[in-house]
Amino acid sequence: MATRARPPVTEERPLGELFSEMSQHLQVLMRKEIELAKVETKEQLSQAGKTGAVFGAMAVVGLIAAFILAMAAAWGLAELMPVGLAFLIVGVVMLVVTLLLLQSGKKRAATLRPVPAQTIATVKGDVDEAKNAIQRGAQNDNWSNYRSNNDGRNAS
Repeated sequence: MATRARPPVTEERPLGELFSEMSQHLQVLMRKEIELAKVETKEQLSQAGKTGAVFGAMAVVGLIAAFILAMAAAWGLAELMPVGLAFLIVGVVMLVVTLLLLQSGKKRAATLRPVPAQTIATVKGDVDEAKNAIQRGAQNDNWSNYRSNNDGRNAS
């Protein structure tokens, strides 16, 4: 006598247990997402700190160099023209250089991203997945099967 292979028996668990398990999984997931956000933010803050240090060093060294060069240029031009005009020309040139440095600094600062974009995208995906899982659970709910089976018994 041949026996047919039985499908594996799946244990049906109560809805409360499933929600409890889902809640635990979501807690673990959120902790990991927060950890990822911290790491991502730390990297961005590190980059911002390095950028700030470069700006600070540039400012100090540039100020000293600018002062020395401006004085030397102004006194050198003063040999060819009136002293006031020589200092005015050097001051305008220094102002143009300052504006160019400001523009370069703005471009570098624009590349900073203080928002943890990767974490935000991952959390959005997790929320969507949780919604889908809840909807699948509601669609596969055995309660509707139970009611339809019991309704048939009550009719007889």
